[in-house]
Amino acid sequence: MTDTLPGLHPAAAASLHRWHGMVRARDLSGLKEIVHPDATFRSPMAHSPYRSADALALALGTVITVFQDFAYHRQLVSADGLDVVLEFSARVGDKQVKGVDLVRFGEDGRITDFEVMVRPLSGLQALGAEMGARLGHLLPAFKG
Repeated sequence: MTDTLPGLHPAAAASLHRWHGMVRARDLSGLKEIVHPDATFRSPMAHSPYRSADALALALGTVITVFQDFAYHRQLVSADGLDVVLEFSARVGDKQVKGVDLVRFGEDGRITDFEVMVRPLSGLQALGAEMGARLGHLLPAFKG
């Protein structure tokens, strides 16, 4: 998959390129460099969003270790060039999941909003159980 998307804002394109590199390496240690400090993370398991770059980095840094066989398939860009939709598939234990990452960038290229949607329900439940076991005691502190 190419990191280049026609119409993507140049600063967002640079951050998206870095994001894809981190995902390929399964190392999100540099994520906070491309995330706005006041970013919002929207989990497929929680009604209310989590606030801050720390919450986003904690959640995504953990999910990259939970997902197996993770791969992006399609990328779509919004008309203003600041939003991307990244379609993915992965496995959580014996459950296959398909989902999308909805990512909003600021004019400076930093991620301001990251929302994850996952299906089917059985895969989402497996993901929720694993993420809850790993982060259930930490994430509530980031509720807005």
